Amino acid sequence: MRISELAKRARVSIKAVRYYERLGLIEAEREPNGYRTFNDDHVRAVVEIRELSEIGISPLKAGPFVECLDLGHDHGDECVSSLAVYRDSIAEVDRMIDALSTRRAALQQRLEKSAGRSFTQLNAVLEFTTLPPGLPVPVDDGAVDHLAGSLVPQLKLPSTQGQIVELSALGPGRTVLYLYPLTGRPGVDLPEGWDSIPGARGCSTEACNFRDHFQQLRDTGAERVFGLSSQSTAYQAEVVERLRLPFGMISDEKMVLADSLRLPTFAASGHERLYSRLTLIIRDGQIEHVFYPIFPPNTHALQVLQWLSDNPL
Repeated sequence: MRISELAKRARVSIKAVRYYERLGLIEAEREPNGYRTFNDDHVRAVVEIRELSEIGISPLKAGPFVECLDLGHDHGDECVSSLAVYRDSIAEVDRMIDALSTRRAALQQRLEKSAGRSFTQLNAVLEFTTLPPGLPVPVDDGAVDHLAGSLVPQLKLPSTQGQIVELSALGPGRTVLYLYPLTGRPGVDLPEGWDSIPGARGCSTEACNFRDHFQQLRDTGAERVFGLSSQSTAYQAEVVERLRLPFGMISDEKMVLADSLRLPTFAASGHERLYSRLTLIIRDGQIEHVFYPIFPPNTHALQVLQWLSDNPL
């Protein structure tokens, strides 16, 4: 067969066939009149090279596969030398993934830092402390009915105050521990579809509400106030500084508290698991009261304040 027929049967261009010839992967036969001719073995070889290219193995590395076919094997990857190319290619892909992951993390970090610098304090408050209309209202699904009266697990978690907080030994008196999914940053998009998830929107508004009523909460019997999420301490620290929060945030990146207490969680775009919004009143290592579901979050601190007033020690 002529080169045009070979290219057609192997579903490649004539230019590709000539390239494979230059690499020595295939060698045409010569007729007495000098014309080059190809056979079915050449078709198999070119198809093999094309399929390898489709999965990222360059024709420059296809030699062992073609040689394997020339030895009479049904498939080009039945030889040890071909398997070695697979392993090398996988290792190369792993290196690329690691490099891209590092690059993405660096880009994300720079985005978050620059976004914070690009907005004034006033703009940050305007964007993240108001709730859009029409948010879906979460319903009580009974997911926390088992919590009241439960002992707080013996967990030690880092906080933005530079301390390790032992949840089962918070100290005398009452502690308000509010759990939230994640806080956004000015100029950084929230997860896709965030506003359509009942109870998801409003973490910064909730934090500001606790900030604005922090002293009243203390005066009414809350010895301590903490926020808790699965975001990193570094991420939380930026929020504490930007929103001027007078209390610390606790980071639970592995969500060990959720697993220990069987707390409700949910998934969102880019996040396999996030805390559902709820608040625990903890006293002497025991959960005294639970607020769930919480809506709207931008007035939740007032709800906690009312409960403390109605239930003095």
